[in-house]
Amino acid sequence: MNNSDRQKSILLPEAYQHYNQIDEASRLTGIGGQLELLRTRELMRRFLPDPPATIIDVGGGAGIHAFWLAEQGFDVTLIDAVLHHIETAEKNARERPDVSIRMEVGDARSLNIDDSAADAVLLFGPLYHLTSREDRVKCIAEARRVLRPEGIVMGVCIPRFASLVNCLSLGEAGSSVFRSIVDTDLQDGQHRNPTDDPTFFTTTFFHHPDQLVDEFKDGGFEVQHLLAVEGPGKLIPDLEKYWSIPEQKEWILEVIRKVEREPHLFGVSTHLMAIGK
Repeated sequence: MNNSDRQKSILLPEAYQHYNQIDEASRLTGIGGQLELLRTRELMRRFLPDPPATIIDVGGGAGIHAFWLAEQGFDVTLIDAVLHHIETAEKNARERPDVSIRMEVGDARSLNIDDSAADAVLLFGPLYHLTSREDRVKCIAEARRVLRPEGIVMGVCIPRFASLVNCLSLGEAGSSVFRSIVDTDLQDGQHRNPTDDPTFFTTTFFHHPDQLVDEFKDGGFEVQHLLAVEGPGKLIPDLEKYWSIPEQKEWILEVIRKVEREPHLFGVSTHLMAIGK
């Protein structure tokens, strides 16, 4: 099976269409994505083992985290279900001969990685792109298979209330499409986009925080930390205005750190991260 055929067997057609409409490689470099990027890197610095530990970045897109980790001295393998992402990563790698990363199209539920080969596995996309609980637990169990006994998994989900928070914070309560998406998300977490507008994302699953912990346990992990990535930061109107002023930017990051473990605020974060052993 070639890479193109393998991709089609992994992705839902609408997800494949979504990632061919947007530039995922640059999503985290804009103002809206920088908060997610900085906080994700901060948490990786805090919890990953020291380099040259072996890291498998599953669902790592075009490699924005993988390249950064390789620059820190980690031994990195990038795996993603989207062929276009891997092709973009390969192009970037040719322009950066000083950074070495292995990369391939792959399925988070069945990794082409030996048992006990990694010190850490990153799941920063698969847990919301896999819409059935069975597949998500299979993905988590697969991470456990490829980890060494003391290895860790860092997995990210989108909370159940993300669409509601976005709808209200963006002033879109008058949008019948947005309201319909919110109603479906709140009912069972099954996020669907009935339009061709990629800003409404694609077919995914949005977790209740308790569900994420239970899935990690069923996949063979004890969740040691459950943390909000952006916390209430995305609620800030005109974030760009404050982000451009260093002392205000640092205050935003500091206050997010102070409430990152507060379960009463998990629902307003765009992403939650579980860290398991």
